[in-house]
Amino acid sequence: MSGYGFSPSRFCAMVVKEFIQMRRDRLTFGMMIGIPIVQLILFGFAINADPRHLPAAVLLADRGAQGRTLLYAVRNSSYFDFVREVKTEAEGQDALARGEVQFVVNIPENFTRDLLRGDRPAVLIEADATDPSATGNALGALRTLFSTALQNDLKGPLSFLADAEGPVELRIHARYNPEGITYYNIVPGLMGVILTMTMVIITGLAITRERERGTMENLLSMPTRPVEVLIGKIIPYILVGYIQIGLVLAVAYFLFHVPMVGSPILLFAVALVFIIANLSMGITFSTVAKNQLQAMQMAFFFFLPSIMLSGFMFPFRGMPRWAQAIGEILPLTHFLRIVRGILLKGNGAEEVVLQLWQIALFAAVVLTIGVKRYRRTLD
Repeated sequence: MSGYGFSPSRFCAMVVKEFIQMRRDRLTFGMMIGIPIVQLILFGFAINADPRHLPAAVLLADRGAQGRTLLYAVRNSSYFDFVREVKTEAEGQDALARGEVQFVVNIPENFTRDLLRGDRPAVLIEADATDPSATGNALGALRTLFSTALQNDLKGPLSFLADAEGPVELRIHARYNPEGITYYNIVPGLMGVILTMTMVIITGLAITRERERGTMENLLSMPTRPVEVLIGKIIPYILVGYIQIGLVLAVAYFLFHVPMVGSPILLFAVALVFIIANLSMGITFSTVAKNQLQAMQMAFFFFLPSIMLSGFMFPFRGMPRWAQAIGEILPLTHFLRIVRGILLKGNGAEEVVLQLWQIALFAAVVLTIGVKRYRRTLD
């Protein structure tokens, strides 16, 4: 009867056995330690809901003293960093469309003359409002700043200009999303998030499942090369990816009424490169993972930084430089800029190529690594 009772020795043996198994499965143990560390770093350091030092361009048609004072005040607010000066309004709009700047500050011609006359000249602020959370605080700070920026200049004979209404009129033009509707930004971004999650996980699991079941040996016994096997396995998932894109676009248009200014055909063409990049990541994980659980863990380890550092959940430019550098490597970062640019800004092939080549480079590097490791695994 004593054999059916609780035995401290058997209990200790089971504990030791589990520690030995954990030591042998180093990848899983590393994930258990690594994922909490990554979460702590991302949430503690990289996430910032109040982005500052946002890139801005200035169109300075009047170089009077008061105009320069206003620009200094805008820069000193810490929300704006003037990275370039444009010569025309078209050049400023092109910089916004490409995502090179977040704002364009337009100091109009005869600004100083009209100000000294008491005509209350208007300063135009054009903002890329595709992500309302990235521009909301900065635009809110401008309203207070414009009412106080010229106080030191408007003294003595000019004191009559410092009235309650303010000497300068602030006009804000929120482009691409003038009403600041959040799901105009979130719903198109979900397309990239869904593709990243499903393509990486499904591919990683599909190939590791073949190895676990022993069916991979049957494939190898056939007169097919490893590259042919890999391509044959990922083609169906490309079709699945396109079905997902179609579903997201349909829901975005009919349910959320997201504007689709650009070409859906261009979006479908670009998505092929993004899908291949994620499938390549899944293939590479499958060559490292020993089983489906490890493949799932590695896919999650890739997916977590992608969703946090790509600009999907939090403003990209609000993150520190090191986090932005990591985010620039991830294909989701560039695909989000592409899909939002096509749907909300009406970007064409010229603007898309600036982001697309980085996704293509990621896909080429990862696929090369995956194929080489896959060949080594088969040998």
